[in-house]
Amino acid sequence: MTAAQLARGPAKGPPRPLSERLFAVAALVIGLALVLPVLTIIVLALMPTENVWPHLISTVLPGYVLRTVALMAGVGVITFIVGTGTAWLVTMCRFPLRPLFVWASLLPMAMPGYIVAYAYVDFLSYAGPVQTGLRGLMGWTAKGDYWFPEIRSLGGAIFVLSMVLYPYVFLTARASFIRQPATQLEVARALGRTPWGAFRNVALPLARPGIAVGVSLALMECLNDIGAAGFFGVRTLTLGVYTTWLSQGNLGGAAQISAVMLLFIFVLLWIERQARRRQSFVLPAQRPRQPDRIRLNGWQRALAVVVCGLPILIGFVVPALILMHFAMSRLEDALSATYLSAVYHSLLLAVLAAATAVLLGLILGYANRAMHSGLTKRVIRLAATGYAIPGTVLGIGVLIPLAAFDNALDSFLREQIGVSSGLLLSGTIAALVFAYVVRFLAVSFGAIETGLQKVTPNVAAAARTLGRGPIAAFIEVHLPLLRPALASAALLVFVDCMKELPATLILRPFDFETLATSVFMLASLDQLEESALPALTIVAVGLLPVILLSRTLHDSHSTN
Repeated sequence: MTAAQLARGPAKGPPRPLSERLFAVAALVIGLALVLPVLTIIVLALMPTENVWPHLISTVLPGYVLRTVALMAGVGVITFIVGTGTAWLVTMCRFPLRPLFVWASLLPMAMPGYIVAYAYVDFLSYAGPVQTGLRGLMGWTAKGDYWFPEIRSLGGAIFVLSMVLYPYVFLTARASFIRQPATQLEVARALGRTPWGAFRNVALPLARPGIAVGVSLALMECLNDIGAAGFFGVRTLTLGVYTTWLSQGNLGGAAQISAVMLLFIFVLLWIERQARRRQSFVLPAQRPRQPDRIRLNGWQRALAVVVCGLPILIGFVVPALILMHFAMSRLEDALSATYLSAVYHSLLLAVLAAATAVLLGLILGYANRAMHSGLTKRVIRLAATGYAIPGTVLGIGVLIPLAAFDNALDSFLREQIGVSSGLLLSGTIAALVFAYVVRFLAVSFGAIETGLQKVTPNVAAAARTLGRGPIAAFIEVHLPLLRPALASAALLVFVDCMKELPATLILRPFDFETLATSVFMLASLDQLEESALPALTIVAVGLLPVILLSRTLHDSHSTN
């Protein structure tokens, strides 16, 4: 190398094709747009037009925080115990109905928490069948004659949400237990450890990173909940955002409460990232030989069946039977105009959001694979964390910039040509679709990124050597190979959009009801029988990804 070359610095590689640079620019623009709602909340909270922090801190905020922490702590403990315990039993033990529990433990994921809350409040209330039956059986005549736990309470909310969210921990814990090598457990047993001792001292510490991921996901869903907490009378931060904005008209206060919620989310994301980072070192890359399952006998078999079956019964079977009973009593309303309109609106929003999320996820996934720019990759990763942001926070973060755009455009058109554009984005389904995409892009991006990892670079390189540019190689090579991943991504986003409640309540246009908002509104008016049919429709749609996930687990671990 000559002195002149040394002075110029290291030689640069050939410039990237224009198509690749366009992918990078598109990914950067999409990523920044999807991060905009979170940035809006942070800016509005730090620089509000009216500083209401002192008022919030002296009045409602401490109560919101304490109740939210209590709710999340209770849900975290119970989901950890139930999810980890059932995952260990179905993975490492042999007992009756074990194959059934492997997939049935996922069924509560199809039940939105607010729907289960409505079912149990009616089932366990003073006028419900349980207490009515107890009074008839025991001869009690008044509530003062006996004690029964109050379902509309913090404890009731913890109970219901835990039974719905424990499958998140079950999935990650079972995956961790499956990947643990048999030799470690066999050594523990050879050193005199009982099965319980081997679980406590060997299996549980090794599975701790995966379990932490599952608990973090469950807590994110718990923080996002608005229907169950509100119906149980537990005023959490999420409910505080909703009431502060819509009931009190205080947008600045709602934004500042949302900023507090973001702190919770950042902590959960940090825990999840740390757990994933540790998991990559703790667990082997390849699935090792599995240990022989422990054969349970006598009372142990019965206890295992009860431990695995009771959460399924509580989290899915009982609520489903209650809803079916209510729906059967209102069959004449099955094809009412209100119900059909809610179905149409839900399908419309879910299809639009799923198509948009898959398209944007495809662009971001391909750009993340092809680009080496650190900035682009960081923006893409940041955009893919929207799933952790509660719907109420997203609602405010989406509406404020869209309303500012609408007002600026309307003012410009009035000044220039004397025409008002009105509200083009805010207050329309466009705002809802955008919020759905921001929140559920992570689901689409994750499925597509997993699919892209199965397409080896050699395949794309071969297409390039045959004269195909990046876009042609993407269309002719990657897209056909990604069809299963794209279908899975579209299905998962579609179902999540059908169930989404907080963002829909805040952003939906006037007199625009979806299945989720119909259930919420009817249940709030104590019209539980009328809410059963739309609730069952949501549950039926929610079963689709559960079936898909069950088949995937069966295909991956059919030998276990």
